[in-house]
Amino acid sequence: MLFDTLVETYNKLESTTKRLEMTDILTDLFKIADSRNIDKIIYMTQGKIHPDWKGEPEIGMAEKMVKETLIRVTGLKKAKVESLVQNLGDIGLAAEEAMANKTQSGFFSRQLTVVDIYNGLDNIAKRSGTGSAKQKMDLLGSLITDSSPMGARYLSRMVEGKLRLGIGDMTILDALAQAFTGSKDKRPELERAYNLSSDLGAVAIALVDDGLDGILNFKIRAGAPIRVMAAQRLSNAEEIIEKLGGHCSAEYKLDGERFQIHKDGDVVNIFSRRLENITHMYPDAVKLTIEHIKVDKAIIEGEAVAYNPDNGDDMPFQTLMQRRRKYKIEEMMAKIPVRVYLFDCLYDGEDLTLKPYPHRIERLDTITDPTDEFKPVERLETSDPEELDRFFQQSLAEGTEGLIVKSTSDESIYRAGARSWLWVKLKRSYQSKMQDHVDLAVVGAFYGRGRRAGNYGALLVAAYDPSDDKFKTVCKVGTGFTDENLEEMPARLDQYQVDVKPANVDSLLEAEVWFDPIVVMEVLGDEITASPLHLAAFGEIRKEAGLAIRFPRFTRWREDKSADEVTQVGEILDMYNAQLKTL
Repeated sequence: MLFDTLVETYNKLESTTKRLEMTDILTDLFKIADSRNIDKIIYMTQGKIHPDWKGEPEIGMAEKMVKETLIRVTGLKKAKVESLVQNLGDIGLAAEEAMANKTQSGFFSRQLTVVDIYNGLDNIAKRSGTGSAKQKMDLLGSLITDSSPMGARYLSRMVEGKLRLGIGDMTILDALAQAFTGSKDKRPELERAYNLSSDLGAVAIALVDDGLDGILNFKIRAGAPIRVMAAQRLSNAEEIIEKLGGHCSAEYKLDGERFQIHKDGDVVNIFSRRLENITHMYPDAVKLTIEHIKVDKAIIEGEAVAYNPDNGDDMPFQTLMQRRRKYKIEEMMAKIPVRVYLFDCLYDGEDLTLKPYPHRIERLDTITDPTDEFKPVERLETSDPEELDRFFQQSLAEGTEGLIVKSTSDESIYRAGARSWLWVKLKRSYQSKMQDHVDLAVVGAFYGRGRRAGNYGALLVAAYDPSDDKFKTVCKVGTGFTDENLEEMPARLDQYQVDVKPANVDSLLEAEVWFDPIVVMEVLGDEITASPLHLAAFGEIRKEAGLAIRFPRFTRWREDKSADEVTQVGEILDMYNAQLKTL
């Protein structure tokens, strides 16, 4: 497939914000792709070169390097190129204009294929060390020289990490289903394969090569992370047991980092809840896995919690986050060791995700040789709301966040990538006051005044609505930030800044600065109210009104969560309805 074909598709996608139109445009593209290029098309459309969990280097060229490359290949003056970037406000449009008006031509140019572009971008990403900046610019210059002006637009955005077409994973899955099965009806089967592999490119290749059979026979593989299962929320023990069919298993909800541990012989990989490969940060957890998991191949889930080596006490999440580093790993491992509390087994040579929870726990207990640093989490099976409530109070007294209560029924499978009523959080009671935190994606910002002049004063945040693959605003957050939070905010957010509201964001408010929904923050408010200004659950509880968080305040950044793991609109609606029961 020629790169120009992909470029034409991107241009069509950029001209619409309607999900159905985007799906149809992608469907037409996928129909003419084959197994040599479809995975590469999907990765590039996602704005990457490899699945995030592989830990491969991404491109990440700075705008300054892209501008220098354009100066070299076009022969335009530096002032002209910089003026184009400033006036157009987009490196891509500036590159397109520069290439259309270049003063010098190469001796020849070739028609680039998608594979040519992908390999070229991968080559750029892998350059490091002394002289790598020049090598990256030379490689990019060669690609841009052989591209059309419109191709230069998207290449320049790609290398700077700003392609951002507003295409979500679910939209890609819809398009794959339409292209290769004729309708979206088989999307759930494709979604399961994606949830088991966290790799849309691998799913697409299986579909192209073997059709729907390739998807139905998709296998779990140690080393490829499974998208995590998440819990719903309810307010009290009696309600939870009723919801779970009269019997449940409750586990401590610990204040740590969720681990998905993959063991394949002596090779261990650890993935975070957002599927980053964090193995190198936790050599102690790798050693514990090798020593205390008794089977050759396994995928298990647990919570890593920092503990004080002097007194053995568990320590809060913020302490554990000091382990998130590239350097001085051994030093921090001695200073902040971890315990791993295990709570699920997804694979032990056999795919266990379709087995009920009691079977998975039995397998976890069977394959684990427990020790104080590596053991199953504290849990209780019960049908008695009073016993569950006592266990809940015990968990709080021991410094946990509460309980995760799980179904023990025959239907209690592991629903990878889903937020399911098979698991329910029991944290604090949802009274008329909002007493539990929510995680929201930052989609916009407003400039501050007074002491905050020249910096962001408030952030526009949104919940995720899987029904249409959109992020829908619930509030502006301007309180709870420390001076340090405010000072580092531009460095955290500006890399995701875009010129217009992203296609996958719904907002009635017009932010002064827009961001792709990437950064996640934890928010606590006074209550959830109806609001004509916000679009979460719009029309669900009142005509021409959505739900908003009243008096929201920032509590912390959630670097351990990706945007597709933020609190969903349905959860906000459930919390609102739970409030009404107490009034």
